Amino acid sequence: MPENLQWKVGDVTITRVVESLAPVPPAGLLPAATAEGMARHDSWLRPHFVDDDGNMILSIHAFCIDAPGRKIIVDTCIGNDRKIPGMEALQLDTPFLDHLAAAGFARETVDTVVCTHLHFDHVGWNTMLVDGNWVPTFPNARYVLCRDEWEHWSAEGAGGYAVTLGDAVQPVVDAGLADFVDPDHRVTDEIRLELTPGHTPGHVAVHVESGGEHAFITGDLAHHPVQWAEPAWCATPDSDPAQSEATRRRLLAEFADTDVLVIGTHFAPPCSGHLVTDGDGWRFQV
Repeated sequence: MPENLQWKVGDVTITRVVESLAPVPPAGLLPAATAEGMARHDSWLRPHFVDDDGNMILSIHAFCIDAPGRKIIVDTCIGNDRKIPGMEALQLDTPFLDHLAAAGFARETVDTVVCTHLHFDHVGWNTMLVDGNWVPTFPNARYVLCRDEWEHWSAEGAGGYAVTLGDAVQPVVDAGLADFVDPDHRVTDEIRLELTPGHTPGHVAVHVESGGEHAFITGDLAHHPVQWAEPAWCATPDSDPAQSEATRRRLLAEFADTDVLVIGTHFAPPCSGHLVTDGDGWRFQV
């Protein structure tokens, strides 16, 4: 079982529970990421975020948030038993639910699930396969979905990176467990959503604030820490690359050289750090 990294933000505890960790060729994720471009950042990318072969380390994990009186999960990975055309290697059979329970988040105890967006690797464990039917994994939870995101993919239809919409999201809606919210929705006194479009039209990040401390869970507004140094490097799945870059630049302007802890939804361990200025640009500092 991979290490469950954990952060304290005032009265809130955030725990990372891993589903998978894999090396990815840089250009396979960020087409603009040349070997020369990556080499510019070797001094701070290695050893955590780039391996000895020059591959990016991509993690798929959920964040379990223990807030006063609440148990919240942010993003639910790929899930077991998914059959995604062209991605047969992602048909998983992992003990992820056991790992959640070991972290104190048995599925019956979770009261809220937040999906930063509706791509297949962020909604997978919303449901589970039981006797051939997809049923909500967290029966006592409200599933918080950005209304703009849902409306976009409902009109677009299940396909592409939202290919599991019909079996990972629709059953939650049909069960009456979905709450469609505005992109600035406040989940608790300590936790709110923030619109961060570009990767998808209704993509949201999760801002945690407690006891004067701040943490910011990225979702897919950045897939890899190098994107903070190279904000123009957009990911293959980004629906609006120009907007994706603009979102990163806005956050760099807001968060650079502050105490805001940035926690990456696909970042390899140690997964968190701060945005700092670096000459005329920026970097991610662990």
